[in-house]
Amino acid sequence: QVQLVESGGGLVQAGGSLRLSCAASRRTFSSSVMGWFRQAPGKEREFVAAIRWSGGSTYYADSVKGRFTISRDNAKNTMYLQMNSLKPEDTAVYSCAHRQGVLFGVRVEEYDYWGQGTQVTVSS
Repeated sequence: QVQLVESGGGLVQAGGSLRLSCAASRRTFSSSVMGWFRQAPGKEREFVAAIRWSGGSTYYADSVKGRFTISRDNAKNTMYLQMNSLKPEDTAVYSCAHRQGVLFGVRVEEYDYWGQGTQVTVSS
């Protein structure tokens, strides 16, 4: 069982930045991928970014590439999402998730543990 807790959401103006954190309750094993998803009101949850815990290679949705950076701190069992140049369309509840294995996944059903989410609101 892995418990994930997100933090760092809030209200920011367009063009601003936020950093989200996702703390895991136990050591995240090397054969894992951690991901960020988001869900805007009235829309389906969508993939944002993912990182392989071992090695740190990353994968991004086209909509955030060049603006968002995913990273992790092994010692703290924590993953981060640095979000820059935020746009109103980035407004959503952001959730982190765990996937067993080393393949990147972009579908919700590929992840087995989820955090409760944190709200990010970008005003125009």
